[in-house]
Amino acid sequence: MDAAEALFKPGKKVAAPALERPALPNTKELVSLKIDSDVLAYFQQDGPGWQDRVNDTLRIAMRSKT
Repeated sequence: MDAAEALFKPGKKVAAPALERPALPNTKELVSLKIDSDVLAYFQQDGPGWQDRVNDTLRIAMRSKT
């Protein structure tokens, strides 16, 4: 009986280490991001290209931190 129960016990899985991929210049990654609806509306109000405008704004914020 103990041997049978041991077969059904969940085994501990060791997670594989995350692979660090070198960032390629000028590549974009698809991400899911939750932002407030008014912020989204602000960037979308000028039409297509809103994702680039969000990216540009984030880049300015990133550079201002350094």
